[in-house]
Amino acid sequence: MAHLLSNTGRTTTVRFVRVDLLTREYPPDVYGGAGVHVEYLVRSMRAHADVRVHCFGAGRPVPYDEPGVTAYADPPGLEGANAALRTLGVDLEMAAACAGTDVVHSHTWYANLGGHVAKLLHGVPHVVTAHSLEPLRPWKAEQLGGGYALSSWCERTALEAADAVIAVSDGMRRDVLAAYPSVSPDRVRVVHNGIDTDQYAPDRGIDVLERYGIEPDQPSVVFVGRTTRQKGLPYLLRAAGSLPEAQLVLLAGAPDTPEIAAEVEGLAARLRERRKGVVWVQEMLPKRDVIQILTHASVFVCPSVYEPMGIVNLEAMACETAVVATATGGIPEVVEHGTTGLLVPIEQAADGSGTPVDPDRFVADLAAAITELLRDPDRAAAMGRAGRERAVEHFSWASIAEQTHAVYRSVMPGG
Repeated sequence: MAHLLSNTGRTTTVRFVRVDLLTREYPPDVYGGAGVHVEYLVRSMRAHADVRVHCFGAGRPVPYDEPGVTAYADPPGLEGANAALRTLGVDLEMAAACAGTDVVHSHTWYANLGGHVAKLLHGVPHVVTAHSLEPLRPWKAEQLGGGYALSSWCERTALEAADAVIAVSDGMRRDVLAAYPSVSPDRVRVVHNGIDTDQYAPDRGIDVLERYGIEPDQPSVVFVGRTTRQKGLPYLLRAAGSLPEAQLVLLAGAPDTPEIAAEVEGLAARLRERRKGVVWVQEMLPKRDVIQILTHASVFVCPSVYEPMGIVNLEAMACETAVVATATGGIPEVVEHGTTGLLVPIEQAADGSGTPVDPDRFVADLAAAITELLRDPDRAAAMGRAGRERAVEHFSWASIAEQTHAVYRSVMPGG
């Protein structure tokens, strides 16, 4: 409830809309862009709605005083079952707990079926935010086995029946409509990811760099992301062999499969034989550490072959760092080519994998763009300043929360 004082001097009680938000990731267990999105969206949405969070992982500590957060463990009866089956078990428990809500909002396939079941069970609207799409990540069959068929079914079922689908970029909106042609275009709205530019701001200290063996007075090329096919780390490791002298700092862990882990480890080992200054940190770092490393980077590189939005590029830009990124998905909506960084062209296979048609050409173009900025540090610094200005002006969480709340109102009775 909110109490508002009218111009007549009377106090009016206004009931906040109750929103039950379903997500796999929530602090402190955040490892990807979707989790970052949910964390900051919830924080900003509390000014507009009564937000209840349902997330995976019972027993997690809550990192700040925050009511309305419930975590769920895998159902005991599914212990040892396929990971996708365990996810469905959690979804059913979350759906049951949504009784009394006004709107259900699910994020990623992990929670989509929970939102869909809650819609049917409780007779409430379901909003889905599409951070990525299963048909465009076929390499997940390597990770999930038969579970990939289940994850794809969950996503398709939820999106096709959702009252509204929020796409995190115009590129993602196009992908949703192409992958799921039965979804009406007027149900798909674009609300970009955002960035907290008070938290993500330049940190000129060097204590974090010293702790990880990064030389503050030497140029550095930085990558931040999980070790997955999607993030394109192998292409960066191949490109790094032809770069001018600079440190290569990889904040990369949580490999999806043993195969991708082995590939990246092999490429990194061979690179270390050819050049010094390769720093690889595999554990997840606190935000403050990442911010300081980004601040001191000469160039931040995002070699992703699939990236609906690329929130990590916004994080680098907010830290005043120039970005070199693949011109795919929603990245061109964030990184302004020639102003805040450089976009690397890519021709991709039509099978949905995002694989470059000519991998050698992509690696060469990636290396050329990084080299261009390493050899012109003044230009890179100017791009970094422009990047922070763009992040502050166009990607605030306050605006994103208002746009999201407008979507909620549009799907409610009388909306």
